[in-house]
Amino acid sequence: MSDFVAILVVGVGSYLSRIVFIVSLSQRRIPDNVLVALQFVAPAVLASLIVALLIDNEGNIAIGAPELAGLVVGAAVANWTRSHVWTLIAGMGTFWLAALLV
Repeated sequence: MSDFVAILVVGVGSYLSRIVFIVSLSQRRIPDNVLVALQFVAPAVLASLIVALLIDNEGNIAIGAPELAGLVVGAAVANWTRSHVWTLIAGMGTFWLAALLV
């Protein structure tokens, strides 16, 4: 029962942490400089995920064929489409496919 209670508490806490911003900012206009800064959130998160994938526990660069294939395809799709979603789909799809084949 304690696992269920923990899941319930985390779920409610997650919901509340999101709804507070929606309710409190619903009647306000978000400043332009904040909107500009928010445009860089997706690339920053994607870059941090890539760096976390390419560094091992000792801080050494650990890149193999699947990682390199995913990076190359992801970079090409990002340059071609300028879409974070398509970049993530193409890069991760290529990584998973290459990891399956290697």
